[in-house]
Amino acid sequence: MSHKRSGLLPGLIVGVLSALVSAALLGAAVLFQTRLPAAVTAFGNGHPLSLASSLVVALIVALAMGAVRPRSILLIPVAALYAGGAMAAGQIAGSSIMIGSTLRTPPAERGPADLSDITLDNFSAGLPYAPALYRDPLSVSWAAWLYIAVAALAALLLLTLRVVRVRRAQRAQEAEAEAESSEPEYRAPFEPAQAPTPKPTTDLFTPRNQTKD
Repeated sequence: MSHKRSGLLPGLIVGVLSALVSAALLGAAVLFQTRLPAAVTAFGNGHPLSLASSLVVALIVALAMGAVRPRSILLIPVAALYAGGAMAAGQIAGSSIMIGSTLRTPPAERGPADLSDITLDNFSAGLPYAPALYRDPLSVSWAAWLYIAVAALAALLLLTLRVVRVRRAQRAQEAEAEAESSEPEYRAPFEPAQAPTPKPTTDLFTPRNQTKD
C-alpha cells in the first residue's frame, strides 16, 4: 500500500503564496476604491463591499490549499490564520500607500490613486498611521475586525469541507482495495476444493487383472 500523503507541507507552502497574492489584490482594491462609482462604495456604508472582499480572500486561500488534496486537520486552523492575516495585511498595505500618497502630495495635485502611487516611499510614510484603526477601541474598530473574522471563518469552513471529502474518498478507496484483496477465489459449482489425484497410467501390454496363484 502506498504511503498516505497528508498534504501538510504543500498546503502550508501554497497557503502562504495564496495569502500573499490575496493581500496584494486586497491592497490594490483598497488603494483604487476611489475609482469606483460613489453609489457602490457608499452602499451600506461600504460594509457589503468589504465583506465581499473578505469572502474573495477566503475563497482564494481555501481553493489554493484544497488543490493539494489535503488530509491533515492541522491545515484547517492554518487556513483561517492565513485568510485573516491576508485580510489585515491587504488593508494595512493599501491604506499605507493611500495615506503616504496623500501626505506627500500637495492638496492641489491630489487626485484618484494611480499606479505611480505604489512606491516604497509612500508605503513607508503611511505605514505608521495605517494600523491605528486596529488599536482603537472595539466600538470604533469593530468593522475592521469583522472583515478579518469573516475571512478567517469562511476559509476555515471551506477547507474543512475539502479535508472531510478527501479523507472520506481515501477511506472508501482503502475499503474497496481491502475488499478486493480479501475476496475468495472463485470456483465453479460442484467443483472440488482440491483436484483429484491422477491415477498412474498403465502400459498397453500390462494385463489389467492379474490372478494370484
